[in-house]
Amino acid sequence: MKAKKFPLALAACALLSACGGGGGSSGSGTSGGTIGGTPTPTPTSTTAACSLSNRQQFARDVINEWYLFPDLVDTGVRASNFDSVQGYIDALVAPARAQSKDRYFTYITSIAEEEAYYNSGSTAGFGIRLGYGTDSVYVIEAFENAPALAAGMDRGTQILAVGDSEGTLRNVSDIVAAEGWDGFSDALGSSDVGVTRSFRLRDVDGTTRVVTISKEDYALDPVSDRYGAKVLNDNGTSVGYLNLRTFIDTADPDLRAAFADFQAQGIDKVIVDLRYNGGGLVRIAELMGDLMGRDKVGQVFSRTTLRDSKSEYNESYLFANQPQSIAPMKIAFIGRGGTASASELVINSMIPYLGTDMALVGTNTYGKPVGQFGFDNEDCDDRMRVVTFRTENADGNADYFTGLASSVPVTCRAEDDIFTPLGNANEASIAGALDFLAGRSCTAISTGQTTQSLSGQRRLLMPTRPSTAQREVPGLF
Repeated sequence: MKAKKFPLALAACALLSACGGGGGSSGSGTSGGTIGGTPTPTPTSTTAACSLSNRQQFARDVINEWYLFPDLVDTGVRASNFDSVQGYIDALVAPARAQSKDRYFTYITSIAEEEAYYNSGSTAGFGIRLGYGTDSVYVIEAFENAPALAAGMDRGTQILAVGDSEGTLRNVSDIVAAEGWDGFSDALGSSDVGVTRSFRLRDVDGTTRVVTISKEDYALDPVSDRYGAKVLNDNGTSVGYLNLRTFIDTADPDLRAAFADFQAQGIDKVIVDLRYNGGGLVRIAELMGDLMGRDKVGQVFSRTTLRDSKSEYNESYLFANQPQSIAPMKIAFIGRGGTASASELVINSMIPYLGTDMALVGTNTYGKPVGQFGFDNEDCDDRMRVVTFRTENADGNADYFTGLASSVPVTCRAEDDIFTPLGNANEASIAGALDFLAGRSCTAISTGQTTQSLSGQRRLLMPTRPSTAQREVPGLF
């Protein structure tokens, strides 16, 4: 999760005067960026200030001053042994990673790329989310205004083969056998506009066809206009359903509109579908809490805690009044192994107030109770995302590194039926959520299960080095 604001890293900025990172810049996603398109990243400077050694030193200084786990930094590693900034960062925080406290949450990225995503959901690609298992891969979600959906690729479509053209198609099974799933990710091409691939597909109805698609810029809608917010009828009971894909700035009006509708219809039972939501901005998580907390205004939603040397920046967020808010009696959160960070913050923060009137439906979540501040080296288009804080709920729960299944009082195991549309009451996880809300029985989630498994042991496909959008929207291509 990304903080809505963050302080200036004074020690790091002393090294390079171009350092940014004042409140409300990258952390809130409110400045910069090009709406509706992916901006061209600022070219990396060729000056000495942007030499590899200076960029590595910048990273080390930020980690030394701000890292949440100062005792879990390997101070003995030498920068000169690494030919990239990220490789050096990985070595510095390896002790924390060995304890599953920093699973590649500390990284360097592009300022321009990140701000484009958080401001507007802007990214380039086919606009699909992929799940894989054994030697098969399926589209588990397709995004509006993107090329894949326009070509008829949607939830449940199986990809049988991929190639640069129809004449170079390779079977998925052959690619995976030879190169693993990283090879398949590479076969999809870079995240650049104009990259073209041909696919042999099998649609849900069994039809096999070949399509050729080019990657385009598109703005990812955080709440789908097709199924993102609706009211379901469960044997005469109205239930609000909200599917939030990602916590970015453009989710604000979508969330307000959804809850205004729930309020107008007197909804007091809600399904919040976060099954693939990898997180995002803390500000949007706090808004989501507000919209479900009309009767909790002034009480603690969450607390943000930094390392002891930075305790002056600790803060609590209290539920705030929002005109669209409701006070649900029961909430069913749908989560899976890709549910992380800001998604988990929202779920965790509601536990003290709802207890057994809330449930986690699906599988165990990812386990990321920590978040990052951003520190900018603007001349080099470098943004350091560093684990700097932990989030806890009003009861102090903040150590769910193995997922939330052991923290939520009620859990209900459910499959992810990718052959049934999201938002459909008959889809397995939604049906499980409706069962909980109606008081029907369910089978508990195993707290030891922490994989990203989907129905049939499919997992969300992730490249080795994901883009900003791919970090927050797991499986995105």
